[in-house]
Amino acid sequence: MLPSANAQFLFLGSESSEEDEIETDRDSFTPSTTVVGEGRFVFESAYSFIDNRDVSETHSYPEIVGRYGISENIELRFGWNYEVGGAGNPISGNVPEEFEEGAGLERESRVLYGAKFFLAEQEGWMPESSVILQGYTPTSGEANDSSVSASYVFGWELANSWVWDSALRYSTGSLDEDDFNVWSPSTVIKIPIGERWKAHAEYFGVYTEGRESESSQYFFSPGIHYLVTPNFEVGTRVGWGLNNQAPNFFSNVGVGLRY
Repeated sequence: MLPSANAQFLFLGSESSEEDEIETDRDSFTPSTTVVGEGRFVFESAYSFIDNRDVSETHSYPEIVGRYGISENIELRFGWNYEVGGAGNPISGNVPEEFEEGAGLERESRVLYGAKFFLAEQEGWMPESSVILQGYTPTSGEANDSSVSASYVFGWELANSWVWDSALRYSTGSLDEDDFNVWSPSTVIKIPIGERWKAHAEYFGVYTEGRESESSQYFFSPGIHYLVTPNFEVGTRVGWGLNNQAPNFFSNVGVGLRY
């Protein structure tokens, strides 16, 4: 355990004042630790381009997620996404991972529904944390199996205003008659640049457990976003696969709007 003096030097406690500005979950693969707040609504949307290694590229859009706060600690979530290409989208945290390759993903869409629960504020070295529970149901395409996911997100705001967030996501997966588990660990460092810009560097992985043919994909991804107003954010991120099962490259651009 860190001594209390070191904890005060390294971490901002819960008594530190936070700026009232939008914080989206789409800005990185790792979602934020915050919820939107009671009576507030956040709309998020993005487009992803994924350069797969052995099959045609994937296009994923509009990656819509609506988040509404029913209390200070709970938000409801609803969204929809469409994908076309040679493989699924493993790089967007609000999109269920797909592993079918070779035969062609063609066209598929899904609806998202769930909730996010704020667990604890940061207190010294104890992190701020939340849990996201979501379900996904196909609305078009060949897939007809629904899936569920659970994500534990935690992080710290450091004394230099950097933010270090990490997450562990579990989801169910299926391919033909094969049902399996999917694990997605991730960690990201977010660095403010002036009053409106923030840059980040992130590592995340997506790997299966119990699949007939196991898959492991690992990525490094830098990104940046700009706060147009306290309620409007635009951002982009890119990334590279770190192993042969991961896509060569991806890019993502999106927006967030708070009401």
